[in-house]
Amino acid sequence: MTFTPTADKLIPDLKPKEELVLLARTLWREGYNDHLAGHITISLGDGTLLCNPWLLTWDEIRPCDIIRIDLEGNLIEGDWPVPLGIPLHLELHRARDDVRVAMHNHPLYGTVWGDMREIPPAMDQSSSLGGGQLVLVDEYAGSVNSSEAAAKTVAALGDADLALLAGHGVFVLGSTVRAVHQRAVALEQRCRNAWYVRAAGGVLDSPLPAWFSEQFRRSDGDGFRGFWEATVRAELRADPTLLDAPEP
Repeated sequence: MTFTPTADKLIPDLKPKEELVLLARTLWREGYNDHLAGHITISLGDGTLLCNPWLLTWDEIRPCDIIRIDLEGNLIEGDWPVPLGIPLHLELHRARDDVRVAMHNHPLYGTVWGDMREIPPAMDQSSSLGGGQLVLVDEYAGSVNSSEAAAKTVAALGDADLALLAGHGVFVLGSTVRAVHQRAVALEQRCRNAWYVRAAGGVLDSPLPAWFSEQFRRSDGDGFRGFWEATVRAELRADPTLLDAPEP
């Protein structure tokens, strides 16, 4: 596929399966790359979800690999197995109609802060992008395929938009793929930069003014046009055939 961006059209028109694949691949480059771990779901609004399959890493999936499941975790469409840890997403989508896109993975810095049971401050403006409320969820109550444990995590999450999951990883939610991408990138940068500040002997007291932090916290994450689009173009340059339909 050849695509030339213009001021009015920064990326090609994307179908939901293509959005999911590009979200997975762009976040893999940002450190969301714990081997086979991680799930992305997109609600189709009809009681079904698109989901990345089990057995494939985020940097190798293609649109034809994406599966569709119902809210009980049953496979409806696709040729790959349903991920083992999908109960977290099933419980989330049953409880939160406001969430269209949900992403879970184990990035290094976000996971470490969750394991330490601390929420690092946003030490710089880029770490604030995407907005949303970040909470710590210390509710590791069972294995990743346990619906009961997943329900406890979702209940502890409340109406927050991002979570550090103690002993587990991170959970990032949004109404669009662009919002989840921006929030996920900013979250890992926030966790990484705060770690460096502490390691350098600095004080974790954000220099950002309160009004700035509050303004970004209230953001829905979907307003920064260009950031998501630039990373999509990078993926399409790296694999120009990514969105091509498979041969029959």
